Amino acid sequence: MGKPDKFRGDSSLRSWLLGIARHKVEDHYRKRLRELQLAEEEEGTESEPVSAHDLEGALAERQTGELTREVLSILPENYSVVLLWRYWENRSLRDIAVQTGRTEKAIERLLARARQQFKKRWYEQQSSK
Repeated sequence: MGKPDKFRGDSSLRSWLLGIARHKVEDHYRKRLRELQLAEEEEGTESEPVSAHDLEGALAERQTGELTREVLSILPENYSVVLLWRYWENRSLRDIAVQTGRTEKAIERLLARARQQFKKRWYEQQSSK
């Protein structure tokens, strides 16, 4: 976990803490994936040969994930957080409203603006590659 003495003040404390949390979540899922792969290997599960179509699909999915992370990182923090809460963590509008002290209607409007900005930045990033 990030150490308080490592906080340089280049960003808000909230951004720094959210960054740490995001990395911890990513570490958790990477570890879980490794555990599942080891369990399959121990069971002696024979995997079918990977077809070119499967490989292309996996590569496209990975590229989409990388582009999603890029876009989220350049969005204003309130947009990226509300999008992650709603679509990654599947939080309800009510839960987000309670967590932020806003009304559900305000969260709906925030999500609409966040989605609009995400879409705009998504196409900008895609066209720049």
